[in-house]
Amino acid sequence: MDLYLPIANLSVNGIWIVALGMLTGILSGLFGVGGGFLTTPLLIFYGIPPTVAAASASTQVTGASVSGVFAHSKRKGVDYKLGGVTVVGGIFGAGIGAILFRFLQAAGQIDVVINILYVVMLGTIGSLMAKEAMESIRPAQGSTSRSAPKRRHHPLVTALPLRWRFYRSGLYISPFAPLILGILVGILTMLMGVGGGFILVPAMLYILGMSAGVVVGTSLFNILFVTMATTMMHALTTQAVDIVLAAFLLLGSVTGAQIGTQVAQKVKPEWLRLALAVIVLLVALRMLFGLGVQPDEIYTVSPL
Repeated sequence: MDLYLPIANLSVNGIWIVALGMLTGILSGLFGVGGGFLTTPLLIFYGIPPTVAAASASTQVTGASVSGVFAHSKRKGVDYKLGGVTVVGGIFGAGIGAILFRFLQAAGQIDVVINILYVVMLGTIGSLMAKEAMESIRPAQGSTSRSAPKRRHHPLVTALPLRWRFYRSGLYISPFAPLILGILVGILTMLMGVGGGFILVPAMLYILGMSAGVVVGTSLFNILFVTMATTMMHALTTQAVDIVLAAFLLLGSVTGAQIGTQVAQKVKPEWLRLALAVIVLLVALRMLFGLGVQPDEIYTVSPL
């Protein structure tokens, strides 16, 4: 089944696009990440211009997050107060990202910047995930009777002014911490077409010190609204959203999210993290290779 993508000016296989959306949905259900950090580079590998891939992937990430938010909400796994603060920051960050996107697009450097950002981010995140997964799989050394240390927020968070209580997360911290985190994620979502969960989840755990039971649900809550905002901004400012591409990605992602949720209950999480880390590192290496190879056609997509 061939599809014509009007914005990208390409004909693609619709079944492959649906399958890619399903993969993203599975990742969302498994790890609480939007999955856009793999969708965008895979679309680029398929020949879709980076600008169109990044703008359209953010639409699909929204759909992958909806069912996850509902599932975690039923078991009270979403901190709506803290999530609301990150959403506000994310929308503001998306506005900043839109300005940067237009500037880089006008300078003719947006495609290169998107690729470089992915190489850096995927390489870093993949390495950290692989290290953590290997440490979890490796047999424990010494006594195993000691309890795990209590999570505490980063010292930089303590230095910020004002304090709010986020009861569901078990935190008493400055609202500026999740606000700043949301801004950074919003900028990355606009530039890279990612949901930001692969940054939000570890940041919420190790910087904010959130309770592990609400991290995934709160991350998906943020992703849901921030990707909605970035899609609207892309449609209004960059005109790079391909509605046909986004619709087929969305079709696959909603189904994949349900599959991912079921798989997550049956497989050991450390093995899942290791598998994802390997995939992420392979994609980063492939994108790094692509930066050093001249493409068959040198072009980018810009609004008329």
